[in-house]
Amino acid sequence: MLIRNSAILKVSLIFITALLSLGQATAVPSRPVPQALITRAQQVTGDSFPFTTTTPRGVTIFARTNPRVEVLRAIDQGFAELFAVALRHGYRNRLNYADYTVFIGRADRMTDSQGQYSPDIALPAAQYAGSYYDQGGFIYAAGMVLAFNPSAFVIAEHGRDFGRITNVVRYEGEHIVLYYNDRALYERTADHSRGGTHPILQ
Repeated sequence: MLIRNSAILKVSLIFITALLSLGQATAVPSRPVPQALITRAQQVTGDSFPFTTTTPRGVTIFARTNPRVEVLRAIDQGFAELFAVALRHGYRNRLNYADYTVFIGRADRMTDSQGQYSPDIALPAAQYAGSYYDQGGFIYAAGMVLAFNPSAFVIAEHGRDFGRITNVVRYEGEHIVLYYNDRALYERTADHSRGGTHPILQ
């Protein structure tokens, strides 16, 4: 997904439940997560995800480092905003926090070309090659959808401006919600290389 004024792309992912031990998130999920999904996230970010936990509302999280409470709350807020707008559109599928897994990977940059705080992940340019977003064979994305079933996406680590996490989660989640509720609109908006920005749902 794209926010044009900060020139970043967005995408989506789901996470895994875990227990806390000595203040650290453990790597013991409460429900099965396909190894293929974890491998996919590792390939996209180049990270390992030894920490697993859940947000207060039940989103499964895989993280490179133990996520802060503010990060977990921001993720829940992003889904809350997404679900509220989805309900206004009459959508009913994939509107539960437990439906989602979010991976949190290392940011490949911390500021955008305007010097604004913008933790993003470097991804191959692919269909964006030659576009405004092409940085020389790669693009910077705030997030990326990894799978629809289970529903999962990856976002970059943030040390501040947690409201930005809320936006990224809401925007990445739009792709998944549209996939399950309005396939035609999903098809028109899934590939931002042909235009279109977030929010898709108003």
